[in-house]
Order: sequence, then structure tokens, then C-alpha cells
Amino acid sequence: MTRITVDVNDEWLEAAREVLGTETKVATINAALHAFALRRQAREIVSAFDQVEMDFTDSAEAWRYGGGRDLGRLVEDARDSEAA
Repeated sequence: MTRITVDVNDEWLEAAREVLGTETKVATINAALHAFALRRQAREIVSAFDQVEMDFTDSAEAWRYGGGRDLGRLVEDARDSEAA
């Protein structure tokens, strides 16, 4: 682990601490750096998927999923269950 001395904007540090739910300055900085590293990794994964042609033809049958649920009566069914 690298030990550094750095000037940090107190308002930004506090805002990051609140968002990340961390207790200390060190934990906040490490969590923020980790979050940015994960973001970059996610961006690279999405980019890799963007470069691959995917064909989902007949995937519903291949997975025996049947193409999903029919949601056409969802509102009516919800109202019927509330009335009961």
C-alpha cells in the first residue's frame, strides 16, 4: 500500500463519505478510488459486448423460457386481487 500526503477538498470528502457510507478519511478515499476502478472495468466490459454480434433468435425456446409472461392483464389482475 502506498502512503501519500495530499490536500483534499473537505466538502468533496464529506460528500463522498456520505454517499459511500464510510467512517474515516482513509476509508472514504480508498472506497472512492475503488468505485472509479470498478466503473472503468464495467465500461470495458460493456465495450467488449458492444463489439460482439449477438443473435437471440429462438433463445426463448432454447432456454425453455417460453418467451416471457403475458403482462396484458397485469393491471386487471392486480385490481381483482385488491378487491378480494
